[in-house]
Amino acid sequence: MKFLIAGLGNMGDEYHNTRHNIGFRILDALADASNITFMDKRYGFISYYFLKGRCFVLLKPSTYVNLSGKAVNYWLQKESIPDENLLVIVDDIALPFGILRLRPRGGDGGHNGLNNIIQVLGHQQFARLRFGIGSDYPQGMQVNYVLGKWSENEESKLPDKIKISHDIIRSFGLAGIETTMNEYNNR
Repeated sequence: MKFLIAGLGNMGDEYHNTRHNIGFRILDALADASNITFMDKRYGFISYYFLKGRCFVLLKPSTYVNLSGKAVNYWLQKESIPDENLLVIVDDIALPFGILRLRPRGGDGGHNGLNNIIQVLGHQQFARLRFGIGSDYPQGMQVNYVLGKWSENEESKLPDKIKISHDIIRSFGLAGIETTMNEYNNR
């Protein structure tokens, strides 16, 4: 059984370690912990993570966040993965820092990457893991905040939150979305 785990982010050094790149960071940490590497492929960087008979295709789209749908759709088709086995990892300013929310479907919540995936796939019926980045920014400064670096305090708490994200990814593939939501959404 295969799953596509798409961690959203932007390519380039100027975006490295920014709030908007939490999807990349989560997948990079999972690859590092599992001794696997990403390969530069069409529309993104791909790695294969195997666990208990499951194959997790890890995707970091190279299309920039706002055009992630092209990469997600391509890899769903190329790997013959059904939409219900897609999990998209995104940053979310509507959630306080470090809050993780797994959802089986839904709108884009104002996230341009999710909006593009919904447009390209033609539906909202795919799972998403929203990683809360908070909204501690002055009015009109949302873009600077989202594309900004983590604070020292946030950075110190990220490793634990990233580890929980890995547990959610594994559980999504092994136990299913309902069980995973029940276990992790109320933490």
